[in-house]
Amino acid sequence: MRTLSPVKGALVTAACAMALLPAGAAQAGSNPAPAPEADRGAMSTAMADQDGSMADQDGSMDEDSLRALPCNDAYQIGSTGHIKRKGQVIASVKQFYSPRCKRNYGYLYVWKSFRQNHKNYATNIAVYDFNTKKLVGLRVWNRTSAASFWSYPANTVRHCTAARGAVRAMGDSKQSYAYSSKRC
Repeated sequence: MRTLSPVKGALVTAACAMALLPAGAAQAGSNPAPAPEADRGAMSTAMADQDGSMADQDGSMDEDSLRALPCNDAYQIGSTGHIKRKGQVIASVKQFYSPRCKRNYGYLYVWKSFRQNHKNYATNIAVYDFNTKKLVGLRVWNRTSAASFWSYPANTVRHCTAARGAVRAMGDSKQSYAYSSKRC
């Protein structure tokens, strides 16, 4: 029987409790606010790895990772971008918006087909601000095998933005990257 570490168990419990909270109404973007059931499903799906875990491979989450998790009412805005490497899709890039926190978040999910063939890789995720032409909330991982990555919260809701994610396999000289759709 597999047991959960205390930290992982607490995170799973907290995530389940957050899923029961009602979602607020959104005012940003042209997409309507999702129904509360869809909102919880989107966050649960985006926050959980393929095996349902939200922790690092050793079963823990550091304080930095916890601080970067989005507010529980965040939902996807715009369309998903896809990172390609050698003609194959290896990752998805999404942008999320939280009405309660009034922040945007970038989200990157590295596909299992890529992770199965690459033990470690480098990745980063951020929100691209078209007004300042800068990456906001940038987070970087240099040697990881995790699947899910969140940017730091970006105070960019009054600007045109897109999530920007990148992945570089060890041994590659360049990273592969993509953007979600632009949102104003």
